[in-house]
Amino acid sequence: MTLDVWLLLGAAIVIAAIASVRIAHRTGLPSLLLFLGLGLVLGDSGVGILFNNPELAQQIGLSALAVILAEGGLTTNWSHVRRSVPLALILATLGVAVSIVVVALAVQGLLGLDQNAALILGAVLASTDAAAVFSVLRRLPLPSRLSGVLEAESGFNDAPTVIAVMLLSSATHSSPTVGSFLLRTGSELLIGAAVGLAIGPAGAYALRRVALPASGLYPIAVLALTFVSYGGAVLLHGSGFLAVYLTALILGNSRLPHRAATRGFAEGAAWLAQIGLFVMLGLLASPKELPSAIVPGLIAGTVLVLLARPLSVMISAQAAWLLRLGRTNWREQTFLSWAGLRGAVPIVLATIPWAAGVEGSKEIFNEVFVIVMVFTLVQGPTLPFVARLLGVATPGEAHDLEVESAPLEELKADLLQIKVPPSSKLHGVEIFELRLPAGAAVTLIVRDGKSFVPAGTTRVRADDQLLVVATAACRDEVERRMRAVSRRGKLAGWYGERGSE
Repeated sequence: MTLDVWLLLGAAIVIAAIASVRIAHRTGLPSLLLFLGLGLVLGDSGVGILFNNPELAQQIGLSALAVILAEGGLTTNWSHVRRSVPLALILATLGVAVSIVVVALAVQGLLGLDQNAALILGAVLASTDAAAVFSVLRRLPLPSRLSGVLEAESGFNDAPTVIAVMLLSSATHSSPTVGSFLLRTGSELLIGAAVGLAIGPAGAYALRRVALPASGLYPIAVLALTFVSYGGAVLLHGSGFLAVYLTALILGNSRLPHRAATRGFAEGAAWLAQIGLFVMLGLLASPKELPSAIVPGLIAGTVLVLLARPLSVMISAQAAWLLRLGRTNWREQTFLSWAGLRGAVPIVLATIPWAAGVEGSKEIFNEVFVIVMVFTLVQGPTLPFVARLLGVATPGEAHDLEVESAPLEELKADLLQIKVPPSSKLHGVEIFELRLPAGAAVTLIVRDGKSFVPAGTTRVRADDQLLVVATAACRDEVERRMRAVSRRGKLAGWYGERGSE
């Protein structure tokens, strides 16, 4: 086919994928399932597009994951995840190790895999997927600490799992010793962290002081800096994924020019990367070979979801408590266990042993593909129900709204959206009785599909949506006050309610 035909086909695929996002949003399904399905339809058993190159798929997949991680870092609010980072780091290291060992031991006994193949399968399945987690969590009202753990974990745990899979795939005759594995993993993570922590602040400093001739150059410069970090870390034999995430996290939380436009550009680039990645992985899979992988895939997936993930969360939470880094109750641990979504990351990681020629790696790829399709279909749509069942959903929690507005950036202010739950004691409270700090104001109320600017005597009603403008300095105080009034009413302070999470 000519270049014109490929361009037409590529554009049609992207448009079809964008249309499917609407379906995914309405049904609660992660969009990756529809993208993977589109790839299967376009493959050799459908339209007939042939793609059977695991080496190329690995390179494209790792590059796309870097873009997705960069977007995750740029759009993560550090003030919300800061308290969650210690537990997220433990989950991304100790939790990953526990998951690898538990899955490997189980599949070695149940599926008869040799030790190295079992460890590879465990390592491939150990990482939660940033794209899948972000797509679900940003629609699910959770306390900032809980959502922060899942967001930060999905950003951090790609690095150690990629290192583990590559080390195990390169060990053709025997698995690496525990000592050499820990030494190699630790050195790569340290190098990646050093590169990310160096390029992030340096890039933010430069972008604040260099006047570029066009506003559209700032988003390109920011994304380019994340790839400088990725490439630099890899050349220094460090973790490129950790470097790119840390760089993006620093840049995304710095007061850069045209920050809102930069985040919008990064989201668009990440969507394009997701579409291309998932469709490519669907093309790489062969529907004729998948039926034989269903039973072993379901066995390994069940072990992962019902045993390995809960154990990794429980042990990590206990370690965090012993280190005095915070306590997590059983409800939160249960939700963290169920919300460990797998997506493109495990499938991309499964191409690494396949490209390296590891014996049985094609079967591992097929099993991982089945696991991702089946368990994402089970877990993704049920997350809101599980959150409500466990009592961890918080519909009244404030959410950030992205606004293309220079004045908000210049004033260092945020626009928050707060939905009043039916049982909230905000119902009936007048606006002036909220007693928000001087740097905050309720600027708009959306009620029954209509919006209006409230007066001081306007009463809040259940199911209202409040738009609150708050300066960065008083944002936390605003959120605490709104939670306090929601719990105990306008006299919350009299009752000693301070609105803590």
